[in-house]
Amino acid sequence: MAKSVTIYSTPTCHFCQMAKAYFGEKGVSYTEYDVSVDIPKRQEMIQKTGQLGVPVIIIDGEVIVGFDQERIASLIGVA
Repeated sequence: MAKSVTIYSTPTCHFCQMAKAYFGEKGVSYTEYDVSVDIPKRQEMIQKTGQLGVPVIIIDGEVIVGFDQERIASLIGVA
């Protein structure tokens, strides 16, 4: 069953790029919001996390701040 994956990112964020590349390698589709230009989504991200750091990744309701590959792998069910 496909997981619901959302990533809040910015174009210049190295860890955001790593996370998106990782999802691509694993064949995981995701919804991306560029919070450098999407102000409502930036506010939503801050409301969910209390901070401005990116990436913010949400997998089936679980919030991950930063690129925590082990936790992401666990949540999407890959090794």
